[in-house]
Amino acid sequence: MSQISIPARFNGPPDSGNGGYSCGVVAAFIDGVARVRLHLPPPLDVPLTVLSAADDAVEILHDAALVASGWPAQLELAIPPAPSLEQARSASERFACYQEHVYASCFVCGTGRPHGDGLELFPGPVDDWSLVACSWLPGSDLADTEGNVRPEIVWAALDCPGCYGAMGETMVPVLLGELVADLRKPVPAEEELVVYAWPLGMEGRKYYGGVAIANAAGEVLACSHSTWIVLRS
Repeated sequence: MSQISIPARFNGPPDSGNGGYSCGVVAAFIDGVARVRLHLPPPLDVPLTVLSAADDAVEILHDAALVASGWPAQLELAIPPAPSLEQARSASERFACYQEHVYASCFVCGTGRPHGDGLELFPGPVDDWSLVACSWLPGSDLADTEGNVRPEIVWAALDCPGCYGAMGETMVPVLLGELVADLRKPVPAEEELVVYAWPLGMEGRKYYGGVAIANAAGEVLACSHSTWIVLRS
């Protein structure tokens, strides 16, 4: 048994952890591809207890409340070719939430944070809403000792773009329910990258999206499948 905490910097909604970052913190206890499910909005700056569960799974508790669970997984994902850096930069100019953003302080896609404080991932449609993309230059403050983006930050980057890819023009308030991620290769912190996403269907209040992070040559370094839950009015 050990403890973790979600620092306030890494929020999604103002009072809870960014879903992808939080999932990445959980995934650190799992080898290889991981599936993490969020049962409650992860609280910020409080100790969370990590418990081992059956079949190499882990559970994250705040007091007696189950916040998240994670376990080893497989990810079978048909990944479309990456757009070019130029296409990704251009697509970001069409980001749908520059003027009005439900979670403007989100660490990943929030438009209301000081420059350089968040990831500033603002994906917009490449040609149409079948593919959204943006460019990303992570920065050294997000790097490990080898100059690569820390895994929990990669998980964060694999989060919010999936929302825009899954929902397209249907922009209604949602929260991340589950994230499955495969960190295939190191993600360089000082290299401009392409982050892109696409829809994977919907069912009731659930939307599904795929996300990939690629280098300038189009090589996929990490990918994810995300499940988004539409909030009840």
